[in-house]
Amino acid sequence: MSGSRSGVSDPAAAYAAAKARAAHPRLAEFTGLLPFELDGFQREACEALEDGHGVLLCAPTGAGKTVAGEFAVHLALSEGRKCFYTTPIKALSNQKYADLVARYGADAVGLLTGDTAVNGDAQVVVMTTEVLRNMIYADTDDRAKTSARRLDLLGYVVMDEVHYLADRFRGAVWEEVILQLPEHVAVVGLSATVSNAEEFGDWLIEVRGDTTVVVDEHRPVPLWQHMMVGNRLFDLFGERRAKGRRDRSAPSSGTAASSGSGAGTGSDRPELVVDPELVRYTREMQRRDVGGSRAGGDRAGDRGPRPRGRGGPRGRTRGGKPDRTAVVGRGPGGPSRGGFRPPSRVQVIDRLDREGLLPAITFVFSRAGCDAAVGQCVRAGVRLTEPDEVEEIRRIVEKHTGDLPQDDLGVLGYWDWREALERGVAAHHAGMLPAFKETVEELFVAGLVRCVFATETLALGINMPARTVVLERLVKFNGEAHVDLTPGEYTQLTGRAGRRGIDVEGHAVVLWTPGMDPEQVGGLASTRTYPLRSSFRPVYNMSVNLVGRLGTDAARELLERSFGQFQADRSVVGLARRIDRNTEALEGYRESMTCHLGDFTEYADLRRRITEREKSLRRQNTAAARDEIAESLRELRPGDVIAIPAGKRAGIAVVLDPGVGAFAASGRDAEPRPLVCTEDRWAGRLSASDFPTAVDALGRIKLPKRVDHRSPQVRRDLASSLRNSRITPPHGNERRRRHGVQDDPELVTLRRALRAHPCHGCDDREAHARWAERHTRLERETESLRQKVRATTHSLARAFDRIRALLTERGYLMPAGQVAEGGEEVTEHGRVLARLWGESDLLAAECLRHGAWEGLAPEEFAAVVSALVYESRRDDSPMPRLPQGPVADALERTVAIWEELEADQRRHKAERTRAPDLAFAWPMHRWARGESLAQVLEAAERNGHELSAGDFVRWARQVLDLLDQIAGVAGRSSSVGKAAHRASGAVRRGVVAAGIE
Repeated sequence: MSGSRSGVSDPAAAYAAAKARAAHPRLAEFTGLLPFELDGFQREACEALEDGHGVLLCAPTGAGKTVAGEFAVHLALSEGRKCFYTTPIKALSNQKYADLVARYGADAVGLLTGDTAVNGDAQVVVMTTEVLRNMIYADTDDRAKTSARRLDLLGYVVMDEVHYLADRFRGAVWEEVILQLPEHVAVVGLSATVSNAEEFGDWLIEVRGDTTVVVDEHRPVPLWQHMMVGNRLFDLFGERRAKGRRDRSAPSSGTAASSGSGAGTGSDRPELVVDPELVRYTREMQRRDVGGSRAGGDRAGDRGPRPRGRGGPRGRTRGGKPDRTAVVGRGPGGPSRGGFRPPSRVQVIDRLDREGLLPAITFVFSRAGCDAAVGQCVRAGVRLTEPDEVEEIRRIVEKHTGDLPQDDLGVLGYWDWREALERGVAAHHAGMLPAFKETVEELFVAGLVRCVFATETLALGINMPARTVVLERLVKFNGEAHVDLTPGEYTQLTGRAGRRGIDVEGHAVVLWTPGMDPEQVGGLASTRTYPLRSSFRPVYNMSVNLVGRLGTDAARELLERSFGQFQADRSVVGLARRIDRNTEALEGYRESMTCHLGDFTEYADLRRRITEREKSLRRQNTAAARDEIAESLRELRPGDVIAIPAGKRAGIAVVLDPGVGAFAASGRDAEPRPLVCTEDRWAGRLSASDFPTAVDALGRIKLPKRVDHRSPQVRRDLASSLRNSRITPPHGNERRRRHGVQDDPELVTLRRALRAHPCHGCDDREAHARWAERHTRLERETESLRQKVRATTHSLARAFDRIRALLTERGYLMPAGQVAEGGEEVTEHGRVLARLWGESDLLAAECLRHGAWEGLAPEEFAAVVSALVYESRRDDSPMPRLPQGPVADALERTVAIWEELEADQRRHKAERTRAPDLAFAWPMHRWARGESLAQVLEAAERNGHELSAGDFVRWARQVLDLLDQIAGVAGRSSSVGKAAHRASGAVRRGVVAAGIE
């Protein structure tokens, strides 16, 4: 959005405006429907659309880039053509559907998501991107063609959040759509600001033709960056320098490079300086924290500098602008006595409320943390709503949750959740029930919920802007490890701050913790490196669909045109330049190592081979020595006295336990680790690395029947027995002579050849040798670069060829020599695979092909199929309990098919299918046979795989989706198709079915 309309008094400006309206009448018609004037970048994108161009529009979150998508809708309606408005997630589809229905009416707009179909024949259809991808492939299937799906009637496709193509799990879908849409369709790509927008635009021009790239890095709502240390709130950037000046930092105009903390671009951009007082204060707090002081935090009245321009209590504004009468200066300087004490979440909310910085989104990066934060606020009595707002909150809650079964409300935590909403506080994360998330989203947008604790998934597309964003930590768990936020992730999260048309400023607050460096945070906030990287790669379903739709040769050509290959080819250009430079340098090195006595390259090769042989022999001797030592340790018995040759434990020791086999499963190659007690009364385990040579028993002493080496008295008695045995360690280093490098025949031959070479007598031999070493290193580096080029060039096509070979071997594609001219390349089994969508598409097709799921009851079928979609959040989960009988047998067959398939995938070096996860089979079985949600969740917890209600519903709906796919491909006439259809009906009930239309 932009500012309100104003009259045009300047005649020249009025003439220019009239001329623009005449040049773009549809745009003039569209802007007449809007309550605001278009910004320059919005107008540029819309004019390009009306001129018949495709558009890529990159702008910051909240800048109003969806206006271009809405204009594409307007053009389609005006021209009598269709427009598909695609989004990456269902929640965003629902929001956009509601927006378009409000403007154009329910008859003109439809909605298609994975579990919702509303008015699919409409002229404008909002859908998730996967639905459009499926339409493209289904368009070749006569059974799937309908008047609503015909792509030849399509005029525009809006791809909202098109930067999702970088998502490693789902991103390929965006490229599949862009590459395969008919040429006459205009693509409107709406993207967050990325640092390689021009590269992405170049690719779109190459594959889609005439495309206008519009990049706007200006934030319409300036963003202030802050850091909260204890109870003090600092500006992150205290001063700035530009052209020799020093000023108090101004709020951002939103340039991408400054991440909203400064104005200007290029050489005019000011240098951002982290607030010196913040740096001094945090260093002092860090010093006190390291010093061990935990006596107390800051005084409650010790308020730091307040952000400028914020409203009054609870974020209320005057005329849409913050109440500046609330602005105050700095509080008393310097930290209070005592160590650092971080503010509680309740204290943070209270401070934001007093500063007029609500509504706020606090990113916690933990589902449990989000729920715990809401509980803390409720227990502390936080209330951010007025009494008259509670009734409206209850009405919206009832609208979204009215169809939930009453018996399930308790286990869903409904009453606690609603109480928190009535107080203006909520959580938002993937583990919540979809109806709960949708309620929170509507209440937050309406200003009835003023504090949301969320995981980072909220930042991915959902339209929930706030006045303030709070980051509790700058580290998140990525599924494998705890990693620092990248500048791109920081920008994406803080981009939620500042509501256009409501706030004149947005605010980002980072909560300081010991060890956090404000200078590093400043770098994170002022760096804009968010490149768009393609995640495109061919997979099984895609490959068989491409071959069926285009043929093998055209499919390979399409993959070569992907953004992934486009980026790979561009990277090759840089590698090729390095190879050229290296090749030129190698020629110079060869000249410098030239010897007048002979071929120095040959001489250098002899020296290299001698060095490599010596290293190889040393490695062999070391390995042989370790094996010999380990073997000698295996021969030890309890009571043997041995010598520890060196180290703190040097001397004699008695073996208490040989340690053979005790560590065989510990990943240490089953090396023995004998437990010993020394004459100095130390007891512990030794390893082969404690001995330079093989170990011999020097004698024996008698041990008690039971030896507790942890007992000091036992260790004293053992040490006394050792001393009384009069056994002494051997004198000197009696190492056994080993076959040395000097005795190796190959090495002897090489050295003889080296001495006989003419260059061996050269006076400049060592100088030549140094040039030869440089030549060898550079040649090795150059060959590595050439290997990278070979691996990168046509990399996607080669991956496709490997997948195609596997699919041909398994009967999904016809062998090349058996395809008749004009004949089908895809077999009957391949056509089944083409209609199965999911991570385990090929495994599902194999199970259907081999009859692994025949003869199952509905609840059994649902349980077995769940193994192909569910994925445990923890890798160390215990072995799940399974329903015995047909379910266990079918799962055993499924796992056996996967093992055979995975072996073939390894052999072909093709994409591997994830192993079936059996942990959801038991909960799914119980749900499908009619048990209550409480019983199912309780059983899952007892089974060692605790599930939240939201997680259960999410996974159950994915099972439902796969069941519907299987019912579709198998057909109602087959036993498997009937079982899948009945299983789908058994799963589609209660909270799982709530909200599905």
